[in-house]
Amino acid sequence: MTALIETQGLTRVLPATVPVTLVRDVTLSIAEREFVAITGPSGSGKSSLLYLLGLLDRPTGGVFRLGGEDAEHLGEQASADLRLGMLGFVFQFHFLLPEFSVRENVEIPMRKLGRLGAEAMRDRSTELLERLGLAGHLDKRPDQLSGGQRQRVAIARALANDPPLVLADEPTGSLDSANSAQVFAIFDELVRERGKTVVAVTHDMDLAARAGRRIEMIDGKLAE
Repeated sequence: MTALIETQGLTRVLPATVPVTLVRDVTLSIAEREFVAITGPSGSGKSSLLYLLGLLDRPTGGVFRLGGEDAEHLGEQASADLRLGMLGFVFQFHFLLPEFSVRENVEIPMRKLGRLGAEAMRDRSTELLERLGLAGHLDKRPDQLSGGQRQRVAIARALANDPPLVLADEPTGSLDSANSAQVFAIFDELVRERGKTVVAVTHDMDLAARAGRRIEMIDGKLAE
């Protein structure tokens, strides 16, 4: 399978009187259609690594290729364009905008990308939400939904621009066990049936076991 993510010696150091190394010398390859879980104790660097992979932070050393393109030295606009077209994000807290409806929240990435007209965006958001079991909630506000439903809206939003790669940072951290299992089942379906690549940071080892591969981090490095 083709590598979607490739890193060599990827490093992130926070400058300070005593510099803090968040990610240390990570060499990693993740193929298309893989479901990878990143685990490790708090402070191990797993979220910091995810933010580097998602172009939300910049490395201070190493090589990073995303979809075969050198990404470690991209300018702000090029990073934003690549992020918008190629990546979808799901976080522990859904970050839905409370003043917009469920459907309008899902349309936000499409509006930013600017490839679709209003009717096509509406059709796309409706299809995604219906696929995720939210057909009866399209015009509700986020505060009218349960925590599990809001996270499914966030997943629909992450998929709005049909990105090949979905990155998730503790996506079940605020959910109960039933909703957590549902979120990971959705990720598994995205990989198996939709051909997506999913990389999820999680502290839940039972959920991590559902991924196709598990990567453990300790002290900013990949565990042996």
